[in-house]
Amino acid sequence: MDRIAVISDIHGNLPALQAVLDDIRNRHINRIFCLGDLIGKGPSSDLIVDLVRNSCETVIQGNWDKHISESSEDHPVDHYHRNILREERLEYLRKLPFSIEFYLSGKFIRLVHASPRSVDERIQPMDSLDSRLSLFEYSELCQTKKQADILGYGDIHNAYLQNFQGKTLFNVGSVGNPLEITEASYALLEGQYNREEIGPYSIQFVRVPYDIESAIEQAIQSGMPQLEKYILELRTAEYRGNKV
Repeated sequence: MDRIAVISDIHGNLPALQAVLDDIRNRHINRIFCLGDLIGKGPSSDLIVDLVRNSCETVIQGNWDKHISESSEDHPVDHYHRNILREERLEYLRKLPFSIEFYLSGKFIRLVHASPRSVDERIQPMDSLDSRLSLFEYSELCQTKKQADILGYGDIHNAYLQNFQGKTLFNVGSVGNPLEITEASYALLEGQYNREEIGPYSIQFVRVPYDIESAIEQAIQSGMPQLEKYILELRTAEYRGNKV
């Protein structure tokens, strides 16, 4: 059996990523796929890009990666992250691919950041059935023009798995900014990698405790923008947009 760790939405949180990578190493897993949003929110976008680039076999682009690297606006958040990333890392983020596609024990798997159509389209587990079923479709952005048997994604920071008449939809959750449990999240896929023959496979969710207060202290010391919103999300796993 081959094993693949799938991580996503690190958002500049170095202690969380280090804890997840330690857990992956302790499980003797050598293949790591990253579904984007390396940067933003937290203070360590530069260090995260370097660590992910050195640790992950394949990395795709998230909405924060795309918009921060392509932005020319002088918004304080954009300016902060572009300033610490510098041009070489920004260029790396601009060139990241859109999707990861492969067979696992006969199942065609597509991994995207948010949807097969866009890095910005946000679909939650409680959204309409049609919206969720649409995630198995493909667009011109995908490598292969066929429906996925299994679709995995990030973006919503909410790990879950649902089955639909032979198809499986899952979200890996977030390493650095989980919004349902205050522990880092990633998914573990097990099966025969790149094999089109039907066989056993599994999808497992892993939660990893990490030093939240250390992450908050790093944020305080950095002088990053939107600090209080970031601290709220790390300590409570409550999305900042829910606060009015």
